[in-house]
Amino acid sequence: MFILLYLLWIILNGQLTAEIALIGLPVAGLVYAFICKFMGYHVGNDLFLAREFLKLIRYLFVLIWEILRANAVTIGKVLRFGKEASPAIVTFDVTLKTELGRALLANSITLTPGTITVSLSENHYVVHCLDKKFGEGLDSSVFVRLIADMERDYERFTEKRKRKNHKEK
Repeated sequence: MFILLYLLWIILNGQLTAEIALIGLPVAGLVYAFICKFMGYHVGNDLFLAREFLKLIRYLFVLIWEILRANAVTIGKVLRFGKEASPAIVTFDVTLKTELGRALLANSITLTPGTITVSLSENHYVVHCLDKKFGEGLDSSVFVRLIADMERDYERFTEKRKRKNHKEK
């Protein structure tokens, strides 16, 4: 948060000089201290967000890799004129806890060529696949594992915050 406040200071000044940079440090520090003291923000939030940001970056790299891999497989399926694809509708359930996690999984499936999420209801997915093989293992894919890991971290973080706030009262 401190870094974001400092960057905001520099952006709002419109230029970067030694004077602006040096004055911005205590100003960002004071605003950060104010936020921590009066708005319930904790330094632990920054650490948690940094860890989760790294996990999100990892997720994006995995997503890009899976998109590229699925592109190659889909192009191969399409260019094989003699062998027809066998499209399928696949249904499966996952145990993701948040709406954001479920939506992220649905969008990741849709972004991957050869599959499209037709329906999402709670934890029940209906996915159309260009070939039956594309639908195998969707319920235990790398996407599900990474999203579930991020959800567990968030759940632990919120529980820890609740216990800490309860002790302070």
